[in-house]
Amino acid sequence: MAGDGPQPEGYLQIGEAAARADVTQRTLRYYEEKGLLRPPTRMEGGFRLYSPDDMERVRRIKELRDLLGFSLADIKEMIEAEDVKEQIRSHWRRDADISEKAAEIRRAREVTLQQIALVDEKMGRMAEMRRQLDARRERYDTWLHANAPAGAAAGDQADGA
Repeated sequence: MAGDGPQPEGYLQIGEAAARADVTQRTLRYYEEKGLLRPPTRMEGGFRLYSPDDMERVRRIKELRDLLGFSLADIKEMIEAEDVKEQIRSHWRRDADISEKAAEIRRAREVTLQQIALVDEKMGRMAEMRRQLDARRERYDTWLHANAPAGAAAGDQADGA
């Protein structure tokens, strides 16, 4: 679309896209550089244009990063798996015989299993971190209980720590 005239309907220039996604323009460029975002459409003069699909992908990246604590490498793996599944869905819609469809479903299943393994690994690490934090809190509670001044409740002190 580079060299085309006016901005297509629903597309956003980088400043507006960054503001709507609550990220910086640099972050959008960085995601593109790291392969998390496809190279955006460009207007005359090289201005980046982000489609609604691009904006949804940024939302998904932020969700994986902020809510689930995924690294950029993990995010890229998840996004690539989602791209594969989207290709499979696209192919599925076309007329294909049952054996081709079965092969596509097996492929989608394998990609989904890879995503589950990544999530399980992340959850295992988070559960271990939670166990460590609980053990630390228990040590604090034990110390506070053993060393609480007369008349003070150890639990009250522990809650404020």
